[in-house]
Amino acid sequence: MTRRATIERKTNETDIRLELDLDGTGKVQASTGVGFFDHMLDHLGKHSLCDLSVQAKGDLHVDDHHTVEDVAICLGEAIEQALGDKAGIRRYGFASVPMDDALAQVSVDLSGRAALAFNARFTADKIGAFDCQLVEEFLRRLAFTAGMNLHVNLPYGSNDHHIAEAIFKALAQALRSAKEIDPARKGSVPSTKGSL
Repeated sequence: MTRRATIERKTNETDIRLELDLDGTGKVQASTGVGFFDHMLDHLGKHSLCDLSVQAKGDLHVDDHHTVEDVAICLGEAIEQALGDKAGIRRYGFASVPMDDALAQVSVDLSGRAALAFNARFTADKIGAFDCQLVEEFLRRLAFTAGMNLHVNLPYGSNDHHIAEAIFKALAQALRSAKEIDPARKGSVPSTKGSL
């Protein structure tokens, strides 16, 4: 079974090509023009054991918002497409990841129903040139496009870089668990409804 997807999205604001292999080894090539975002995508692919290639050109002269948002849309579409009918997956994933002073807890349900609960606060508006609001925006677009329940909690953290990194690493670990094929399911869809 091949769980891969390629998504292309071209608008007046962005031009994106994204390739995803859910059963990869964590190889990432991210080139979005937004350095901190590339760094977070690298964590997401590496720690979820997904191979991820993102080539994006956006209207960065405006700001980073459209690029980050549209990459999230493409990644969500790729996850949804690559999962197919979701037969045999674990469906749920949870991770609690420390990053120095910060602790992030992320729960994922690949249910086909979209929801985001985001309980995290940053101490400043920006991490370098990166707008901290874009972390929540990325997660919202990802959850709603992939059709996942995504819950993010940050019990504590004082360094914004560490907070963002902990969130992306915890998301990666939770996604790694949720997408994993569970041999005990013997190919059945993990739902009492029979479909997700």
